Amino acid sequence: GVPMGFGGPHAGFLAARESLKRRLPGRIVGVSRDLEGRLAYRLALQTREQHIRREKATSNICTAQVLPAVLAAMYAVYHGPSGLQAIGRRVHELTQRLAAGVAAFGHDLGEQPFFDTLRITPCDLPVTTIQERARERQFNLRWFDDGAVGVSLDETTSTTHVEQLIEIFETEGAPSESRPAALDETILRTSSFLEHPVFQLYRSETEMMRYLHRLADKDLSLTRSMIALGSCTMKLNASSEMQPISWRRFAHLHPFAPRDQTAGYAQLFSELEAMLCTLTGFAAVSLQPNAGSQGEYAGLLAIRRHHEGRGEAGRRVCLIPRSAHGTNPASAVMAGMSVLPVACDDDGNIEVEDLRAKAQENRGKLAALMVTYPSTHGVFEESIREVCEVVHENGGQIYMDGANFNAMVGLCRPADLGVDVCHLNLHKTFCIPHGGGGPGVGPIGVAAHLVDSLPGHSVVAMEGRGSSAAVAAAPWGSASILPISWMYIRMMGLEGLERASRIAILNANYVAARLQAHYPILYTGANGRVAHECILDLRPLKRSAGVEVEDVAKRLIDYGFHAPTVSWPVAGTLMVEPTESESQAELDRFCEAMIAIREEVRAIERGELAVEDSALRYAPHPAETLLKSEWDRVYSREEAAYPTAWLRAQKYWPPVGRVDNVYGDRNLVCSCPPMEAYELEKE
Repeated sequence: GVPMGFGGPHAGFLAARESLKRRLPGRIVGVSRDLEGRLAYRLALQTREQHIRREKATSNICTAQVLPAVLAAMYAVYHGPSGLQAIGRRVHELTQRLAAGVAAFGHDLGEQPFFDTLRITPCDLPVTTIQERARERQFNLRWFDDGAVGVSLDETTSTTHVEQLIEIFETEGAPSESRPAALDETILRTSSFLEHPVFQLYRSETEMMRYLHRLADKDLSLTRSMIALGSCTMKLNASSEMQPISWRRFAHLHPFAPRDQTAGYAQLFSELEAMLCTLTGFAAVSLQPNAGSQGEYAGLLAIRRHHEGRGEAGRRVCLIPRSAHGTNPASAVMAGMSVLPVACDDDGNIEVEDLRAKAQENRGKLAALMVTYPSTHGVFEESIREVCEVVHENGGQIYMDGANFNAMVGLCRPADLGVDVCHLNLHKTFCIPHGGGGPGVGPIGVAAHLVDSLPGHSVVAMEGRGSSAAVAAAPWGSASILPISWMYIRMMGLEGLERASRIAILNANYVAARLQAHYPILYTGANGRVAHECILDLRPLKRSAGVEVEDVAKRLIDYGFHAPTVSWPVAGTLMVEPTESESQAELDRFCEAMIAIREEVRAIERGELAVEDSALRYAPHPAETLLKSEWDRVYSREEAAYPTAWLRAQKYWPPVGRVDNVYGDRNLVCSCPPMEAYELEKE
């Protein structure tokens, strides 16, 4: 059910044995329970694993392509097992009909069983004739080096298509009768599948619409309130930017279509790469990486190839400051490097002397420094040029993590700071939706000396690139969502992009200024300002009132807000990134919610109630809990549900209460059996 999209985005599914489930990359949807024993689906092992396990992390070897996965899942939900089998039977029957027609003219189909794809070796029919006939009928066929022709059918294929395909392979003389062997019965599935009721219930478009709407109602998304997740840049995805990706000529193009059929995409790629080069100062950009994590990997591979090309393959040490983006260490390990941490000072900046000592100590082995700018501590590294010079003096290259490029666009360029390679998150800075985890795009920009080390492709020639291996299956990665970023940049223009960066920084400083009297701001620059995000220190609340950072995060849900990033990069903190998309009114609403929660904490500090009895510890509050006839809490139902007046007009109701994370981590569930199978015992 996912369009071809000239190569992407696509969701890839990975299965593993029971013994390996905790080593799977990404996240597993598991089952837990809330405070009252209600069933709760959650992302198992959900704590930001890449930030905790660092170089041993597995979650950033891929991006979670959630939106394409939803499309694929809903395709299965709508058709169900019987519908999928019917589609499969029809496709195979059409392929049999095509095989019989082609074989009747004497062409060789080989002896292997087939399902939807034929490999045809023409007999007494020139390849040029087949190619000419295919072009006349507007078919793209696959051409093998040995002269064979590949043809694949799917559920969009009609009987007319099959008849036209047979015409392409016609030879002189009457066709003979031919009956290609049917699919081997021994390989056909006999076991049942898709047994959950969800795959039986929604057989009309109306029912499917209602089902999807019920699911969407459970989500606390940007459609309801600001998403203040630090280091994630959750900004508006405008309808005008999104519209082109549904156009058939973007959505339904094969990734290996002939070049003369893909001129529009080629122009879009060229213009987008040029725009990104202008904004970063780099000599070239590769659009191939499918995510920021893959961009990190591709960029580090480019650095490795550069060193190897100079006869310095032994350069494998990668310096990574504590202030760097959390995915960096695992990416370095994936690229075959060893990680050496670099200390930061009390203000969140890189300790230059520690960096210098480690760079000099590893002078002959130093491959790269991975630096995030502005840093994940929410400050602009004032020593960034010196940092780059130190690494270059010792033979290393500078890799910049572009996760926070939203604070740089139009204001400064990575290449001008001394950076050699940088990945950009188009799903952050350049408005492609996050989609619950993906699809993302993580292109890399490189200086002139690294252009030959950009990823190439084994099927499609990549002009201006070296012979480096691909990092994604499709030549231009998730091509079909690139029009979003193209539209965003073209509509904003350089002046608009610069203004967006300024507003993003202004908004973060506005939030910091309003909240600093209630929550200490952990890191600031020399002038007392933050960059595009700020870290609120909640650790004092644990000492004064026993309030955990999770209590505040969960209570924010009652106020209608998704929690900011919790306990990263510093445990016991909240990292807030408001982005330029938010109005002052929305920023005020968020700040007022945080201030109101601080007042709830002060009530505990004054001894008016114990933290164990507070709304903070029980948050969030589902409607089902509030509608029970018994209510034994020391605070009222109204305080739980409507702590501020604005919530009466736009209340978000969480589907479950506080989820038991420990229970969920102990009880991973990798499938979805019927609901009655979940008999969760209350302790």
